[in-house]
Amino acid sequence: MRPVAFAGRNIISIADFGHADLIAVLDAAAALEREPRPRLCDGRLMATLFFEPSTRTRLSFEAAMHKLGGSVIGFSDVASTSAKKGESLADTIRMVEQYADVVVMRHPRDGSARLASEVSRVPIINGGDGSNQHPTQTFIDLYTIAKLFPELRDGTRELTVAFAGDLRYGRTVHSLLAALAHFRCRVLTVAPRGLEMPEQHLAHAREAGVRIDAVPSLTDAIRAADVLYMTRLQEERFPDPLEFGHIKATYRVDAAMLAGANPRLRILHPLPRVNEIATDVDRTPHAHYFAQAGNGIPVRQALLAMVLGKT
Repeated sequence: MRPVAFAGRNIISIADFGHADLIAVLDAAAALEREPRPRLCDGRLMATLFFEPSTRTRLSFEAAMHKLGGSVIGFSDVASTSAKKGESLADTIRMVEQYADVVVMRHPRDGSARLASEVSRVPIINGGDGSNQHPTQTFIDLYTIAKLFPELRDGTRELTVAFAGDLRYGRTVHSLLAALAHFRCRVLTVAPRGLEMPEQHLAHAREAGVRIDAVPSLTDAIRAADVLYMTRLQEERFPDPLEFGHIKATYRVDAAMLAGANPRLRILHPLPRVNEIATDVDRTPHAHYFAQAGNGIPVRQALLAMVLGKT
């Protein structure tokens, strides 16, 4: 199936994209990484509306647009906006679309990106909406995995991807699981009780043919997986601080644990990390999370260029 045209398209949920669409984005990102095009988006302007904190997403989008020759306006502190005066999100979008050619938005409310896309005349790119979706991070994750393991694309070997940590509220793992359903993968999950992957996400992947198994410990995941995708445990999800302290120590990878790892294993993390990956892991060949963050530039360049009809 041919990919759907991207010009003018919103990037809201990974569920809106088929296999051909995913491959089209990976190809466009690879082309821009091989051969930068610093004038591709001359004269185009991106607005970044960040209603909650962000480091990597906001900065990499801004860097991507600048590297394409475009310009950036926006905010990263909702306290300095008219939202503090009671302006609705719909009105904010209708105002900003008068100024910009594309809008990148992060918002704490689930479904906010979809709402924005329904009122906007310019493409909306979801930079994260509550615990719901983070599609551009998923494109980065897929691009990273495909660079490490070409068999993801050609299907010559089943890839084993393990998700660990907060799988209930972690929007990056929800999106990535949906994307992996388009490829030949086995998925392992390891999470504290109460923070398991929601059943609706598991059911969708199983229907697409993905084998999914819960494993009892990080050690089991490390031995079996090609990719270990770590997520941060969020203390605010635990009513008992003592329970959080115990679980935090259990869901932590350090260099000593990697002695029995699959030699191919690569560890990814959407970042920021807190305690879940020890800094001594950084010096091992398994660490790949900072390179993963770097892949945000070509991937977000590709998405911007595609929705602006430049590639």
